[in-house]
Amino acid sequence: MGRNLKSRERLRPVDLARGHGLSTQAVRNYEEAGILPAADRSPHGYRAYTPLHASALRAFLALVPGHGHATATSLMRAVNDGDLEEAFRLIDMSHVQLLDDRRTLLAVENALRDLEPAAAPGPARGSGPGETFIGPLAAELGIRPATLRKWERAGLVRPRRDPHTGYRVYDRADVRDARLAHQLRRGGYLLEQIAPLIDQVRTAGGLEPLEAALSDWHGRLSVRGRALLTGAAELAAYLSERDGAPCTFERG
Repeated sequence: MGRNLKSRERLRPVDLARGHGLSTQAVRNYEEAGILPAADRSPHGYRAYTPLHASALRAFLALVPGHGHATATSLMRAVNDGDLEEAFRLIDMSHVQLLDDRRTLLAVENALRDLEPAAAPGPARGSGPGETFIGPLAAELGIRPATLRKWERAGLVRPRRDPHTGYRVYDRADVRDARLAHQLRRGGYLLEQIAPLIDQVRTAGGLEPLEAALSDWHGRLSVRGRALLTGAAELAAYLSERDGAPCTFERG
């Protein structure tokens, strides 16, 4: 790493910022955050960057779309601190999350295939099998009861109240709506986007909005997958340059 930092070619902050749409202050902030390795300083205190810093910046900017800013920052800090095990763990976690999101999407699609118009609840619902209360349903979904109450205010679930206890009672249709809302929330949809989709499910008025949402979800997951590959290629290039080894990845 030292011989790269001592390279004869010196770059100013503006040289790194140019071409990436960044300010010179952003480049300095990235160094202070540990995203870039520490720069040498002139006797007057001016930063002297090198092509290695440019490679680190390219790696970070390529990692952000797939991993998010916070994880990309932690990843670059780990690399620059020499903790490659932590860096690889963070990369693995992003891939695990993407796989989990793909499984969630599949679960939503399977849930939609199982939907039948007859499953929509009517105005009057009595007690019967399949009913549950707010605590057990929240525990099943891995959320807080307060979240279910928020969803109720947004119209995503419509539990009835037990006339004797006042407790919320969720029947099979309510549980279905809660599960679908939970899956769509994990897919990045806002409550105001989910509400009309669940209304469509309730009324069996058509699945076109759901199909469009799922198609968009597929597209966003594909973009993330491609971004993870691009970030991996730039990070591999940075690691190879830092360690003085040839890179086996082709960067496009």
